Amino acid sequence: MPSDLTVILEDKPGTLADVGEVLAKAGINIVGLCGFPVGGKGHLHILVQDAAGARSALADAGIEVQKERQVLVTEIEDRPGTLGNITRRISNAGANIDLIYVASNTRIVLGADNLEKARAAL
Repeated sequence: MPSDLTVILEDKPGTLADVGEVLAKAGINIVGLCGFPVGGKGHLHILVQDAAGARSALADAGIEVQKERQVLVTEIEDRPGTLGNITRRISNAGANIDLIYVASNTRIVLGADNLEKARAAL
C-alpha cells in the first residue's frame, strides 16, 4: 500500500535535490510529491510504495521523516467536475479529507480521518 512521508526541510537551494538523490540512490521511486514553504521550512509530502526503504535511506542521509501515513491513491478523469464529485462522495460518507495532491499518471492522493469510509465512497 502506498505511504505518504512528511519531511520538513530547510527552505534553501539544494535540499529538495538532496531528497531526490538519496531516494534515487536507494532505488526508491517517488510516485507523487507535494511541497510548499511554511515559516522558513519546506514541507514535503512524498508518495512511495516502499516506505520502510525510503525512511531508512532518508535517515541514513540525516533527513528525518516527521510522519508516515497510509493514503488512498485513485485514478481520476482529467475533466471539469472530477474533484468535486470524488470529494463530495467522501464527504457524504462521513470522512474528512485532510491531505490531497496529484500523483503521476492522473492519480489523486487522499488522506482522511477515516480511510475506510473514504475508500468505501470511491
